[in-house]
Amino acid sequence: MRLGEVERLRGELAEFVADVFVSLPRRDQRRWGGCYLRGLMLDGRRKSIQPMAERLPDGNMQALQQFVNQSPWDPLPVRRRIARRLCEVIVPEVWVIDDVSFPKCGTASVGVARQYCGAMGKRTNCQVAVSVHAATDAASCPLQWQLYLPKEWTDEPGRCRRAGVPDGTGHQEKWRLALGLLDTLADWQLKAPVVVADAGYGVSTPFRMGLEERGLSYVLALTGKEIAHTRDVEPHRPAYGGLGPPTLPRYRTEPRSLSAHAVKADADRFTEVTWRQGSKGVMTSRFAVLTVRPAGKQALAAAQRAGGGQGRWDGVLPQRTVLVEWPAGHDAPTGYWISNLPATTPIADLVRWAKMRWRIEHDYRELKHGLGLDHFEGRTWRGWHHHVTLVTAAQAFLTLRRLDPKAPPPA
Repeated sequence: MRLGEVERLRGELAEFVADVFVSLPRRDQRRWGGCYLRGLMLDGRRKSIQPMAERLPDGNMQALQQFVNQSPWDPLPVRRRIARRLCEVIVPEVWVIDDVSFPKCGTASVGVARQYCGAMGKRTNCQVAVSVHAATDAASCPLQWQLYLPKEWTDEPGRCRRAGVPDGTGHQEKWRLALGLLDTLADWQLKAPVVVADAGYGVSTPFRMGLEERGLSYVLALTGKEIAHTRDVEPHRPAYGGLGPPTLPRYRTEPRSLSAHAVKADADRFTEVTWRQGSKGVMTSRFAVLTVRPAGKQALAAAQRAGGGQGRWDGVLPQRTVLVEWPAGHDAPTGYWISNLPATTPIADLVRWAKMRWRIEHDYRELKHGLGLDHFEGRTWRGWHHHVTLVTAAQAFLTLRRLDPKAPPPA
């Protein structure tokens, strides 16, 4: 946005800032919060503090630097207010879990390590954060964030102290971070309608079990290499011979990959489904719904725990719904998703939810290219979380204006 456009929004933005930054105790903090948001929305190649301060008529680099990197305000109440406001307006159909990477030079920035970087498509030096987004086909917004700390960070307490990482913050896998974010959102009285994520999360049986333990429905991508039994296969328990512990029940047939199950499915099970109108036309493909019993070591261990332990478990693996995409003209399926929703769920709903992950790519384009999500040059835990919260606030303000530009300010 040009300076004149941003300046014309100052009154409306002030009302928004007064609402979402109400938890900040000092007036000058809220003032610099509004100033930072205007800097993020203003046109410019870099959205780091110095160039933003130079572009703003009331910019002050030292004050903004102190507000973002040193001021001890808590970002969580700000995110909570943003999340509640946006969920009321968007009325999301799904929550999308994803991780986003920030290429970085050096080794001092909190969480930076050589790891897979989605932005570069390879392993390189970067930070990675896990995020949860509320989404419909028409709009989306991030609700919560958490920076991922690799083991090489948590194994060096001194390095963590220098970056301001809170005491007691240890290494957690990304799927555990995602469950923690969902728990925080639940504490804010927000509940996911359907959880959607890519195969990096979908292949994790502990993650799927964590969602089920929280009473959440999901549609998660898979790779097609995961193994499963057919729905009608039952385990066999040999007769007890009277000596030693009884033999545990087991399936007599070997599980097959989901791709093999899809290939063996009748061709008439695949039906044409249209899920949205895209920029290049109507989005349509062929899909089928299968019911299988996921197998493998993780699935077996999870089923045993759910069944009361190895000695009490009846050996029956639970059924799950699998959505398969096989476009016309292709030699093999191109997409797989697993869900704990019943197989009677309308296939159009399953497809729409599975495909709705595309929407957060719009979030990332706006957050990164328009609002400078990955332009932060600070190195600390506090500064990173403050910057991400402020970028989220800027996008929330713009989203609310797009959805209802004439909406009155909150009461």
